[in-house]
Amino acid sequence: MPYLEVSQGNQDEIEAIEEVNVPNAIGLSIKEAEKILKDAGLELSFEGITEENKESLDKDNTIIKEQNPIEGIKVNKGNKIFMKY
Repeated sequence: MPYLEVSQGNQDEIEAIEEVNVPNAIGLSIKEAEKILKDAGLELSFEGITEENKESLDKDNTIIKEQNPIEGIKVNKGNKIFMKY
């Protein structure tokens, strides 16, 4: 509606979703994995574990054995990366 000077949106106003490559966390401790994922703008999550249980884990000595998605996959910043130990 240009005659009313109503903007129908501007590409500069639309927030672009940033993509990042998933780093490798396999073989790292939970503490190390949390740091590299946070640095990449991602979140660490464990399948089937509540936040309460997550806090009781030994983050310095528990080693990550699997992750999904795997290293090198592009995901949106802020996504969760699922881990198994």
